[in-house]
Amino acid sequence: MPTYDVYAKDPGDPLWQVPASGAARFSWEYDDGRDRLLALYQKGKDKQWDGQKRIDWDLEVDPYDALGTPDEAMTLYGTPYWARMTDRDKGELRQHFASWQFSQFLHGEQGAMICAARIVESVPDLDAKFYSATQTMDEARHAEIYGRFLHEKIGLVYPINDNLQSLLGDTLRDSRWDMPYLGMQVLIEGLALAAFGMIRDTTDKPLPKQILAYVMQDEARHVAFGRMALRDYYKQLGDAELREREEFVIEGCYLMRDRLRGVEVLENFGIPKAEAEQLSERSEFLQLFRRLLFSRIVPCVKDIGLWGKRLQQAYVDMGVLEMGDSNLDLLMAQDEEIAEKLDAERFGVEERERVAEVEQAIEAGRRTAG
Repeated sequence: MPTYDVYAKDPGDPLWQVPASGAARFSWEYDDGRDRLLALYQKGKDKQWDGQKRIDWDLEVDPYDALGTPDEAMTLYGTPYWARMTDRDKGELRQHFASWQFSQFLHGEQGAMICAARIVESVPDLDAKFYSATQTMDEARHAEIYGRFLHEKIGLVYPINDNLQSLLGDTLRDSRWDMPYLGMQVLIEGLALAAFGMIRDTTDKPLPKQILAYVMQDEARHVAFGRMALRDYYKQLGDAELREREEFVIEGCYLMRDRLRGVEVLENFGIPKAEAEQLSERSEFLQLFRRLLFSRIVPCVKDIGLWGKRLQQAYVDMGVLEMGDSNLDLLMAQDEEIAEKLDAERFGVEERERVAEVEQAIEAGRRTAG
């Protein structure tokens, strides 16, 4: 079924065309590179996987309770709107919120794929081009998986959020080769990782847990790539150039904190936009969620060397400055371990069941022969 048939609202033109600027850079040095980045490139090749096979698509999903979201986490909980809702209304609200979340993941992954391809084109170093090529494939796989989940399991898709689209556009229009790294690898990927992690760690539904765990295993490499490349480059920049990039980070962080709240969902349920914004702002769960969205961004920004006074003050204003001391390497290692543990539990059981079936068949053959 065409995606346009399952959009919750008209997404507008079928193609969004972003004018691109900047140079394509070729490197004629083929036998030189940073050992850490080449090792990450090797890992990127080794860790490729097939979303059709690694994920158990036969698992059933109730579209009206796809994530097992508790009542208390719903934006309308405790309001007169919630009190008037029937159980069916509440189920449809859950469907729309799950669709909105995973739709933004889907659109963000397409943006990540395009940004990774831009990095292949524009980054001057061949080792970074090599790794970005593996990331482009990763992001294509993620977009494929989220698209399939929305089509087959949720049955509903939301257009891209205006503010996510604005940040993507700013990232892609900039002619400086490092900006796709900064906008995508640090801000958008960092935001996505935190959102993925919150759902992965709280849902009791096996299919979305699988999807998010496996996607996050890839994303851990992507963030490591962005950190390596930008940390090396930003050491070479002067104060004025660093301030420009800090301003970009500040603007992007405020944009994501204040605008990615699912107001579009409430509007679809007949709530005026201004009131929907107020309800979202007052939601205790969304306040916590928005704060935790920065758990991956702040330590990464600090690590790559963007930590001027104005940026720090912005993080004080957001109440997230202390996240700069988080151990990003530990968080990424945990993402890897969770995916590997899930594989061991799933495929280990399947292997034991297969061995048992073979043993039973052998024993049955012996009895028949006897």
